[in-house]
Amino acid sequence: MATVQINGDMEDVRLVAFSDQDPERAANWSTSRKILVLIIGLALASNSTLGSSLPSGSSHYLSKEFNVLSAEQLALPNSVYLIGYVFGPPLFSPLSEMHGRRIVMLLTFFGFTVFTLACALAPTWSALLIFRFLSGAFASAPITVVGGIFADIYDDPVRRGQAIALIGLTSLGPIIGPIISGFVSPVSWRWTFWVGLIIAGATWPLVLVLPETYPPVILLRRAKQMRAASPDHAQNIYAPIELEDNGWKHTVTVKLARPVVMFKEPIVICTCMYLALQFGIFYLFFQVYPIVFQGIYKFNDGLAGVALIPVGVGGVIACGIAIWYDIFLEQAKQRNASWPKSEEYRRLPLACLSGPLNVSSLFWLVFLGLDCPIRYPLDCSHACRGSVRHGPRISFHIHAELPRRRIRHLCGIGFGIVGV
Repeated sequence: MATVQINGDMEDVRLVAFSDQDPERAANWSTSRKILVLIIGLALASNSTLGSSLPSGSSHYLSKEFNVLSAEQLALPNSVYLIGYVFGPPLFSPLSEMHGRRIVMLLTFFGFTVFTLACALAPTWSALLIFRFLSGAFASAPITVVGGIFADIYDDPVRRGQAIALIGLTSLGPIIGPIISGFVSPVSWRWTFWVGLIIAGATWPLVLVLPETYPPVILLRRAKQMRAASPDHAQNIYAPIELEDNGWKHTVTVKLARPVVMFKEPIVICTCMYLALQFGIFYLFFQVYPIVFQGIYKFNDGLAGVALIPVGVGGVIACGIAIWYDIFLEQAKQRNASWPKSEEYRRLPLACLSGPLNVSSLFWLVFLGLDCPIRYPLDCSHACRGSVRHGPRISFHIHAELPRRRIRHLCGIGFGIVGV
């Protein structure tokens, strides 16, 4: 029982809460239900990342269709999608903590599906760019919110970290995009987006069964149900979220501004800048690979996209390494080793491993551009790129993710245009 001010009056209220084994609490769900949520989250994020590079293999056909001759402009379908990535998360992340994960995922995935359809039907170059921007804005929601969903269903830090590390698997999305567009664009560049729409449509049955996982919103629904079931005796029952200040001023100055405040943390801003550099280089590859493999080695559009597969393999390997490292770190803690006691340095060995490998992959790319006779083994060397972008994700929470994603997607935009 607590006394609080509601609508200007002081009232005695009873707050609803979860018991330790409450079946409605997401962390207490069965293993099978948690796996279902994991699959749905990864499917949503994969659609988003797939869309980011979907037109990469269609540049030649877009140029002929819309009479766009500038290489810089032909990079824009990817770049404006990433601009949407910058503007979406600051809005959708706070909304998911005000109204719940499920409703935000449903509405944003609906918007993503609609504007993917719009891209397939775009009558002009300008319309295509506008639709790509809006598609990217809606697609940014899963990238930001899915980590929060996984944190809702796993309260154990190790399990939570392993689940969030699985998001690294979605790095296959940007790799698959150029392959799809490379093979279907000779039929029509519009089929690139039709295939993306088909994949989104196949994901909808999963999205519709996504349960709400955010604890405060689940408690809110419980409180409303109790008040509705007993109007005379339960009107003083509230969920904690109902007692928070949800006015527009508090929303703007606290909830929407919270990610910006995270920039004050040196570890956040430094990690953001480093990962932004890697993300920019990653999207630089989508512009450089066609130049190298089609211009020098005379690959067709489809095979030029296949050349990106080793980068995706690197992402999968990095995901496995991150999960293994979590287990290794937990074992070190149990042995009472000294190095895991410092929060700042726990994840540093992963970066020490991936950093030099990342630099070596760039030198290999230079040799590729020099018409090196051993180009195929060198191309496979880019599998080492994946780990630098995925290992640090394990320990980030939803608000720390926002500044990181805004900076890195800005770099992805700039590097993609510079690459042409």
